[in-house]
Amino acid sequence: MHIAQARVRSERASRYLVQLCKHFAHKIPADYDERTGKVDFQPGLCVMHATGDWLSLRCEASSEPDLIRVKSIVADHLARFAWQEGIAVEWLDEFNPAAR
Repeated sequence: MHIAQARVRSERASRYLVQLCKHFAHKIPADYDERTGKVDFQPGLCVMHATGDWLSLRCEASSEPDLIRVKSIVADHLARFAWQEGIAVEWLDEFNPAAR
């Protein structure tokens, strides 16, 4: 399993979580509230948590190309929604062979 994680600081962390999930829910399965969100993209999954001024993102996929795709989708949309803040997502990637 390929996994990537990121933490983004924003006073609007919860707002962006809801905005992202609500946006994706128009086309793909997404469950969310103001603190947690889960979006099931075809190539992988993204789980989000908003705590105070932090938005935590955890993406996972079965292959590296799929993970790159999920990360790109999430980061691009977040950057668009948070354009006033100039938010950039910096991912930390890992590979967990036991999670297959």
